[in-house]
Amino acid sequence: MKNYKYLRILVTGSTGFLGSNIIKALTNQANVQIIATCRQAEKLASQFKGEVRVGDLMDANFRREVVNDVDVICNAASWASMWGHRELERKRFFEPALDLIEQAIGHGVTRFIQASTVAIGAVEKSGRPIDDYSPTHYSHFWPHLDRLIDLDCYMRANSNRGMQMVTMRLGHFVGIGNRMGVVPALLPRLRTYLVPWLARGQSRMPLIADTDLGNAFALAATAKTLKNYESFNICGAEFPTLHEVIEFITEETELPKPLYSVPFHIGYAFAWLMEKLYPVLPGSSPFLTQSIVRLCENWVCSSNYAYTQLAYAPEKNWRTAMREHIAELKKQNYPWPSLRQST
Repeated sequence: MKNYKYLRILVTGSTGFLGSNIIKALTNQANVQIIATCRQAEKLASQFKGEVRVGDLMDANFRREVVNDVDVICNAASWASMWGHRELERKRFFEPALDLIEQAIGHGVTRFIQASTVAIGAVEKSGRPIDDYSPTHYSHFWPHLDRLIDLDCYMRANSNRGMQMVTMRLGHFVGIGNRMGVVPALLPRLRTYLVPWLARGQSRMPLIADTDLGNAFALAATAKTLKNYESFNICGAEFPTLHEVIEFITEETELPKPLYSVPFHIGYAFAWLMEKLYPVLPGSSPFLTQSIVRLCENWVCSSNYAYTQLAYAPEKNWRTAMREHIAELKKQNYPWPSLRQST
């Protein structure tokens, strides 16, 4: 690390769900100076007292300037869609992220931490835990996931250029403020009685709570010693089945349970059809996407390596985080999410 009196940590996407939780966790770390980047400073939490660099990461000049005088970057900024939009994923997410890495290397940043997902790996059909360095597996139907894999490959290949590269393979987000993902997608769809169990709901879900997400990044940002390239599974302490998750949701909300079960290959086929029919059918997004089906596959991804290297130990129970998440969405009458960020 550079010889600063304080460790200067830049957090991108600082007003989003992940970025805001990273900032909360970093405020509890000693000898840290937090630099938040965002397009609108007024959206930052009122109690934030660190430095703010206002700009848009789509702007090449801002990317060049924002990495000045920085030790570590936690890249939580993203443009993401849960289906299609291949060209937008390239222009709004992949290319800016690559350039941010290059600018960081050129300006002497010593560690770059990238938010990713456990779903970049291949599903382990045997049920064995998926390790942190398991080979990535392209979906060919979910451009955002495939670009995350491209980014991980680029980081691995360029980890010998003086900046440590860290990929955070995150479980499925649960917590107040999360607007995209499994829980926000499931709630309004359960109302329709059209949501099936997938393979009887026996697959296991890698849920991770808001505070644990933030803490994992804070630990990765401040770790004393890491290898040039690291990959960490960051999940909760338990891996509930999809059946347990939906049972919990229906108990909390009184929404209907699924009435029938289909195998995963049927789920993928139906989701493909729904994507093709959008926007002919009504709604702000397809009824089902192949990405949602993939997220419901069996993801048992132990965080033991993160515990060994970072002392990461999840603390918040998934039921607590989900209850808080559901309560927030209930106030909004379980809105139908668009499953993509605005353009």
